[in-house]
Amino acid sequence: MTAPYRVVAVSGSLHEPSRTTALLRALAAAVAERADAEVHLIELTTIGPALAGALRREDLPLAVEDELRAIEDADLLIVGSPVYRASFTGLFKHLFDFIGQYALVGTPVLLAATGGGERHALIIEHQLRPLFAFFQALTLPLGVYASDTDFDGHVVNSPALRDRIATAADRALPLVGYAAQRDPRAVVAF
Repeated sequence: MTAPYRVVAVSGSLHEPSRTTALLRALAAAVAERADAEVHLIELTTIGPALAGALRREDLPLAVEDELRAIEDADLLIVGSPVYRASFTGLFKHLFDFIGQYALVGTPVLLAATGGGERHALIIEHQLRPLFAFFQALTLPLGVYASDTDFDGHVVNSPALRDRIATAADRALPLVGYAAQRDPRAVVAF
């Protein structure tokens, strides 16, 4: 029997409750419905205060270091942020500033974002995808964007969004299976 996939969802939201976190939970649940997976959710609302003042990884408390290791060891990352001033939140970027430069090579990453309207959907292509390209991660071709109208409060309410979530999970799993079989020692730094 193979080990379950390690799925780590990272919410860049600075609020609780959060539509972004609700979207990430729905994406992680869709993956877990389709494959044996252990899902771990990292919320900036929880670790943000300990993260905000650190300048070096060794300055971080053990609890945040554990979350960084979870990100680096994931078989699938699901990452999302609300659109904030035309990009992801600053603490979201600060968190990923502490990730090892080559720790995510070949790791599948499902990108997600939320915003007030459809005009913000390009955050996935213009902000999130380049960040994870730097890490040489395998960003999945289908990202999931949701606007305020896709939710009833903080619950996914839109049938179209539920369909996008299901499609993203279906398309992610073959790549997760492939990437989970890779030898992490084979990563070459360029």
